[in-house]
Amino acid sequence: MLYLAYQTQSDMSEPLRAFAKAAADMFAASGGFGDMPPMRAARAACEMMSRAALTHDRPPYGVDSVQVGNRDVSVVEEPVMATPFGVLLRFRKDIDTPQPRVLVVAPMSGHFATLLRNTVRTLLADHDVYITDWLNARDAPLEAGRFGFDEYVEHVMMFLERMGPGAHVVAVCQPCVQTLAAAALMNEDDHPCRPSSMTLMAGPIDCRIAPTEVNRLASDKPIEWFEKNLISRVPPRFKGAGRRVYPGFVQLAAFMSMNMERHVKAHSDMFSELANGDYDKAQVRKDFYDEYFAVLDLPAEFYLETVSRVFQEYLLPKGELVWRGRVVDPAAIRRTALLTVEGERDDICSVGQTVAAHDLCRSLRPARRKHHMQAGVGHYGVFSGRKWDGQIYPLVRNFILQND
Repeated sequence: MLYLAYQTQSDMSEPLRAFAKAAADMFAASGGFGDMPPMRAARAACEMMSRAALTHDRPPYGVDSVQVGNRDVSVVEEPVMATPFGVLLRFRKDIDTPQPRVLVVAPMSGHFATLLRNTVRTLLADHDVYITDWLNARDAPLEAGRFGFDEYVEHVMMFLERMGPGAHVVAVCQPCVQTLAAAALMNEDDHPCRPSSMTLMAGPIDCRIAPTEVNRLASDKPIEWFEKNLISRVPPRFKGAGRRVYPGFVQLAAFMSMNMERHVKAHSDMFSELANGDYDKAQVRKDFYDEYFAVLDLPAEFYLETVSRVFQEYLLPKGELVWRGRVVDPAAIRRTALLTVEGERDDICSVGQTVAAHDLCRSLRPARRKHHMQAGVGHYGVFSGRKWDGQIYPLVRNFILQND
């Protein structure tokens, strides 16, 4: 009923948003009259009203070109492999020189993989980049079957197999656990497509270490509470009608509630910038919230199993994680080099939770394991922004090159 109520409210308010957008466009097209302070304020109010909605479609990556060496080269998005739940997407560059192949494993946490466009853009200068482009679960028909924790691990392995031997993997945030599990299984099987290196960035390998507010929220209630209160069925008229999901709008509400004052202030500032004619400043905020308000529904199985196995039972660090009847043993990793990266000010995945992977991968020689703690950054600063570009990425690039 929760999803149906949300969708009904959204559908009913759509005509009002459309009217507000038309009015804002009219003010913008009215020349000098529209630039008078009262008219700018009216235009700002209409534009803010027109934006009062979420979207369930993936925003564009917008990576059309990248500088390689001393020249700009075009970038084309190329789907390589697809399932009902995700696409192995390659950012193919117009160059002849081979570069290390890197799979970026994106979180499935209520937003699309486009949140990592800055990560992808930076990696592209020196690498042949692929990404796990997860699809919205509300568009996956029931006959596509389940997608849970095991299926996520399976997708990582399938994508690495499709990329072929010698690829590298960079996992960001939540999927560090599944990526480590996939690497362990592939190493144990001596799989020819096991990753040559694995970079785990700000991921919850062991949430028992310095629990954050996010960790406490996930562990304070039994898993039955999450299933009863947060899981809904996709309403009619969507391809996935009837599928049980953790709706993206619920996850967004949880994220926003943690920093509500900041979001309220950001929108207040956006209105002031629009009303004052500071359109460039307002556009920066609009771009951020266009991405932030693009939400992705998670399959219920994946959400509940991740909460239970990673954030409540801590199965991986306890040596009790099982994948399709097999115990996942990170000590089996001998031929996949390991780099972990953490942010000093990370309030989502605290310092210590990711570096815990080194204790689990105890068979790796010290020369094949490295850790970096980046001073002065929070969670998102680990994989986007100036310090990612200037300080963290060079370490990642050199680590991949050393193990290519």
